[in-house]
Amino acid sequence: MAKKARKKLEEAAEPPFQFPAFNLGEFLTHEFEMTTATTIALIVAVLLGLLSWALGVVGLPWFAPVAVSLAIVVAVPFVLTRLRDETKIYTKGDWASMFLMEIFGWLGFWFLFANVR
Repeated sequence: MAKKARKKLEEAAEPPFQFPAFNLGEFLTHEFEMTTATTIALIVAVLLGLLSWALGVVGLPWFAPVAVSLAIVVAVPFVLTRLRDETKIYTKGDWASMFLMEIFGWLGFWFLFANVR
């Protein structure tokens, strides 16, 4: 009796985990796209830092560069999806990391340029 019950349990158990086949082409495409996204985020961050610094030098209050820069950061994903078909492979985490790189890069470059005087 115990032997039959053990056999039923073994049959009901899930099969062992099998790793999916590794696709080198998809992996390299994704990594190339993430390198491109990082480069775009860095360029946007530098340009936003320069823009914020320039708006500060002109004499605008501190919230003007913040509002303009945040609007541009929010608009970048919409522009990228229109210009690049490859953005379809981006995951939510890829978008989030790009967004955070733009925000912190913008703040870093803005503070760097503001302290040059």
